[in-house]
Amino acid sequence: MYHTSITTVTELSSSHMAQVIALMEQIPEYDAVDSVAEIRQRLYDKRILLQLLYVEDELAGFNLGYALDEQRFYSWLGGIAAEFRGIGLAKKMLLAQEQWLSANGYQSVQIKTRNKFRTVLNLLIRNRYQVVDFTPVADDISQHRLSLQKQLNPSNLAHRAS
Repeated sequence: MYHTSITTVTELSSSHMAQVIALMEQIPEYDAVDSVAEIRQRLYDKRILLQLLYVEDELAGFNLGYALDEQRFYSWLGGIAAEFRGIGLAKKMLLAQEQWLSANGYQSVQIKTRNKFRTVLNLLIRNRYQVVDFTPVADDISQHRLSLQKQLNPSNLAHRAS
């Protein structure tokens, strides 16, 4: 069994941004990594949550998102480095994010993915996320975009974490 820890950040530093970019470069699903400037622009003037997952003190995954308003949160970017997959880290990150959001007054979390990311889509559905929107993209069904949402219930989150 691996020792894991999650660091929660609500204000992005240059160091945090460098960690996120370096990790995104290790995640094969990110075809082109956004620049620091693009990420900062998207997050400008928003309440953010960055969670960094470490395995044996090595950065292995992250979730980055922002508040849409006082009650709704958008989970924007995230992933697990390829070498750390298959040991339940994505679920651990998902639950940690939900717990933090619930504890901080959010009532729902939204996420977007593509049809081709079956592992992510299956994880979300298994954890009670529901498809709320669908956007076809050209003629490639694998590129179709799915928007999912989950209502956060503090009592359910505490029970599932135990």
